Amino acid sequence: MEYRLLPIFTFLNLVLVATHAALPPEVYWKSVLPTTPMPKAITDTLYPDFVEEKGTSVNVGKGSGVNVHAGKGGGTNVNVGGGKGGGVHVSTGHKKGKPVHVSVGPKYKSPFDYVYAATETQLHDDPNVAFFFLEKDLHPGTKLNLQFTKTSNQATFLPRQVADSTPFSSNKLDSILTKFNVKPGSEEARIMENTIRECEESGIKGEEKYCATSLESMVDFSTSKLGKNVEVVSTEVDGKETGLQKHTTIAPGVKKLGGNKAVVCHKQSYPYAVFYCHKTETTKAYSVPLESDDGIRVKAVAVCHTDTSQWNPKHLAFQVLKVKPGTVPVCHFLPEDHVVWLPK
Repeated sequence: MEYRLLPIFTFLNLVLVATHAALPPEVYWKSVLPTTPMPKAITDTLYPDFVEEKGTSVNVGKGSGVNVHAGKGGGTNVNVGGGKGGGVHVSTGHKKGKPVHVSVGPKYKSPFDYVYAATETQLHDDPNVAFFFLEKDLHPGTKLNLQFTKTSNQATFLPRQVADSTPFSSNKLDSILTKFNVKPGSEEARIMENTIRECEESGIKGEEKYCATSLESMVDFSTSKLGKNVEVVSTEVDGKETGLQKHTTIAPGVKKLGGNKAVVCHKQSYPYAVFYCHKTETTKAYSVPLESDDGIRVKAVAVCHTDTSQWNPKHLAFQVLKVKPGTVPVCHFLPEDHVVWLPK
């Protein structure tokens, strides 16, 4: 099978040029939010420093695919193809000589989008099922059975100039697939198209939604809705490579965060970091310490939705919790790569 590599090189050159021309996103963050610490979910998503790279490697396709190497000492690697486990793989360089490998490819519609009905398969197989619970159970001593596993979605943010100049719409899907050398009709193409269409669909009543394709655009959207006096939090697993949580207990120290409005940003499946952010005024957030029987500790973030009347009646949460829309607050924990913005 023949692949066109020129678009990938052109794309990487744009990244290099923009990285030189623009301030790093950390600087932008500090200029807008000087007193707000950056959570781990954000620092893990910053694009690497391309200036330090010594070469370029491009891997496009399924299996062994096509490999092109330039220079010595490693460098930027882009893999847009199936690989093992499916999905879109992108590695945008490395720090300290270690390459970053990214694997993106969920089986199901996002359980954190209110409009989708869950399938029977998702109800039994999606590990996010365990993340849903009722607010009345949010107290120390509650026993849970959770799986906080390290995400395989390590896609990093593009520089804002590159993100803004890169097509991201369903009517330009063909050119997007060409840019990333993804075959139309493939699993990778389906994943990318699904992410774009989720971003384009209208939100439910009372929801303001936006897909951020750069850190700067996430900052701008969130502060436009909440102001600049905010805190930004994410779930953090304590020092374990695997955050597998079985027989987990809510520990003392549950703390409500902010008021009743928030911007919650969920990382999507795409070759570079895209966050589906939505703002509602019927949302409460909590910091929830968790402890498992095997000693793993998690500083989890939980979000509770006090008005679910507009959600799809067949949403995953209702099927798991056996409740109906609009009856009781529905809560869920957030994976490590999701972010909550809250007014202080």
